[in-house]
Amino acid sequence: MHLYIHVPFCARRCSYCDFAIAVRRETPSAAFVDTIEREWAGWQSHPAWQLAPALDTVYFGGGTPSRLPPEAIARLLVAFRRDRALSPGAEVTLEANPDDVDEPRAAAWRAAGVNRISLGAQSFQPAVLEWMHRTHSAPQIDDAVATLRAAGFGNISLDLIYAVPEALGRDWAVDLARAIALAPEHLSLYGLTVETHTPLGKWTARGESLPAADDRAADEYLLAHQRLIAAGFEHYEVSNAGRPGFQARHNSAYWRRAPFIGLGPSAHSGFGVERAWNVRDWEEYRRRIASGRTVREESEVLTPDQVDLEQLYLGLRTQAGLRSALVPASTAARWVAAGWAVERSGRLALTPEGWLRLDALVASLSRC
Repeated sequence: MHLYIHVPFCARRCSYCDFAIAVRRETPSAAFVDTIEREWAGWQSHPAWQLAPALDTVYFGGGTPSRLPPEAIARLLVAFRRDRALSPGAEVTLEANPDDVDEPRAAAWRAAGVNRISLGAQSFQPAVLEWMHRTHSAPQIDDAVATLRAAGFGNISLDLIYAVPEALGRDWAVDLARAIALAPEHLSLYGLTVETHTPLGKWTARGESLPAADDRAADEYLLAHQRLIAAGFEHYEVSNAGRPGFQARHNSAYWRRAPFIGLGPSAHSGFGVERAWNVRDWEEYRRRIASGRTVREESEVLTPDQVDLEQLYLGLRTQAGLRSALVPASTAARWVAAGWAVERSGRLALTPEGWLRLDALVASLSRC
């Protein structure tokens, strides 16, 4: 079983962010921990535990989980361990902003049982960080990594965003070099997307910001692939690269369709063909917990066709790919000839050029 906890609180909304967040000057940590514990208690009778009795990964995402005081993280991990065993060597990840990392917090996270940090760097260039509404500076990224290392963290991931507007003058190669120089075990690469109800969406609608051209976005993605492979990383999933032995186990569980529980506002849960998700708004989530009502917003049961399509999409996201037999031979041959895929040992896997076309390639399969 895999457990995700959505911590919605942020000091500021990033310009591109469409996640379920709650901007708060003061983080209501006590109320949050109480609601999460109560929701967690309601999951203990779920039949999926019969097949997956222990937690293999725990992931604090957001939002900005590092805005919670370390004792809140510790209290939640105690509650999880009290009710369910953690597998030997379980991966416990905390997303953190660089400006939240200091020696006391880092030491407390380690003492609580966190063994992996996902650091939201996004860029090392001041103009880009300011445009993104990030709350940290470039030097704080370096300082955060050094502090985490000193606290004993041997599994650090950095997030970077590529394909920002050309007008920002961002040098993507410099950001890649800065990130690699910090020697993280893992890097996540996300292409900037324009979501309607974000500051970026409004800037774009008013013509104040122009999205990166498709060819420039593709060039930056392929450059990242080349630089990371040269530095010894495995580009094992469309948006993720890790040093050998450091693939993100939690995210990999989603791509394998393993069972997972989501706690907190907007969190999703999945068990085979079943999917469910919580209400998005923090205050509504809190009120429902307080009154004993369900926090589930909606649920669905996937049809066989939907399961097949999901398996195709998730398989093609990964370096391992999927069984060649799942793709028509003529289609596979066309993809290989175009340089979008490779076939080996009875499996078909997309190349980085193919990953750039992932959505279109999967859509073409759904019409076969």
